[in-house]
Amino acid sequence: MSDVPINDSIFIIWSSSDPEVADNLAFMYAHNSLKRLWWGRVRLIIWGPSAQLTAENSHIQSRIREMLADGVEVWACRACAENYGVVDTLETLGVNVVYIGDPTTKMIKEGWKSLTF
Repeated sequence: MSDVPINDSIFIIWSSSDPEVADNLAFMYAHNSLKRLWWGRVRLIIWGPSAQLTAENSHIQSRIREMLADGVEVWACRACAENYGVVDTLETLGVNVVYIGDPTTKMIKEGWKSLTF
């Protein structure tokens, strides 16, 4: 577990299947948040239709790899990934594919900040 204080941690739920939302909102904020030290810990959560977009779009995959390399934690909802048949693709990218309801509830109760795109 990270030693970053909870009040310096943010999770970002990215659910949109629109690549523009990924590039110009969710990814831009998530990546810059860590690179510019706005937050000590950043977790991007791929949830819903964004899982399929990630599996099918090489540009999105490249952006995910960049964020992972810079320390952004990238998680995905396992149930969604299973529904779209993309678990293996996401895991190959280095995404932590987990059933996300319980961890999200825990983050909220612990006091993580959150954004949704």
